[in-house]
Amino acid sequence: MRKLLALLLIFIGFFAVDVHAQQDNSRANARGSFGEVEERRLLESKWKYTYAIHLESNTTIHKAENFYEYYLYFRYNYTYQQYLNGRLTKGRFKVEDRELIYSFKHIKKFVVAELSRNRLILEFTQPNSKGTYQYHFVKVESKDAPFIKPANELPDVIVEMDEKKKSGGLFSFVKRKSKKRKKKKKKRKKYKEDRVYINIELIGGGYYGGIDPVLRDYIHIKSDGRLIKEFKTVSKGLNVTRKDIPREELEAFAEFVDKKGFFELERIYDCDNSICQKRKQEKPRPIPLRLAIAYGKKKKVITLSIWGKDRHKVQYVDYPPALEAIIEAIQRMAHRIEANES
Repeated sequence: MRKLLALLLIFIGFFAVDVHAQQDNSRANARGSFGEVEERRLLESKWKYTYAIHLESNTTIHKAENFYEYYLYFRYNYTYQQYLNGRLTKGRFKVEDRELIYSFKHIKKFVVAELSRNRLILEFTQPNSKGTYQYHFVKVESKDAPFIKPANELPDVIVEMDEKKKSGGLFSFVKRKSKKRKKKKKKRKKYKEDRVYINIELIGGGYYGGIDPVLRDYIHIKSDGRLIKEFKTVSKGLNVTRKDIPREELEAFAEFVDKKGFFELERIYDCDNSICQKRKQEKPRPIPLRLAIAYGKKKKVITLSIWGKDRHKVQYVDYPPALEAIIEAIQRMAHRIEANES
């Protein structure tokens, strides 16, 4: 009787886990298929076309084969590049509700039927009522796409929100109970999982040129206070510095960022006159700066096309003083010498 009861409990447990997984998948699909399009999933993303279907009949009408190659690249400044069988064209795109406005042949806009981490489905309805067509894309990495990024531009930065671990079904209660016993024997952890999630990434800025041009200037501060700074030049190569920022200081900085109104600022600060546009092409060439901060449920990625002043003490891009104060505070944390630095 006890064996039968044990087997029954195991069966119920596996069933509960399976149902829970299916619910999670359905919720994830619903988020990608309904409501407003998450623009952050589009910005700095590259996609490869795979096939097209006629929706009403569910018939595949075209596949990316026989030397047919089509790639899409949506950039942070709301421009796009598309590569079709060796030909590269550019333009501007815009997202309105669930509509993606960009030009492909005779089509000027598409409905975003689905946008997830790895899949993009664009939908187009013929005005002559011949039906609806869906174009399926898969996400690709930069190394697998035909787009060439100039040396003075930034690498991709993706901000992901910290997600809480989900329940594991019927047996999660048993696991939690056993973990509680183990916790009594273990020492208190340095970093608590229930603390507010904080993540900071700062990359780029300055000008490319001089005796030893800078190839990479990257600062990353994780939620546990671990700071990593990568600095690479042409002659000296890569130098990586690691140290710990006290959690209290990190929380105080996050509150400072919030009070400065960082999460309400514009996403892009760019040139608004011809002099600034001309300066982008002159040497030493300015390197765009990108700042990404996540604080709890808030997140923001801000890009400055020209950061700071050049050798003539001229500031070409107009951005808020609050943004300058935040960037300088991050740089001070990264550059100061600590006892735990490695």
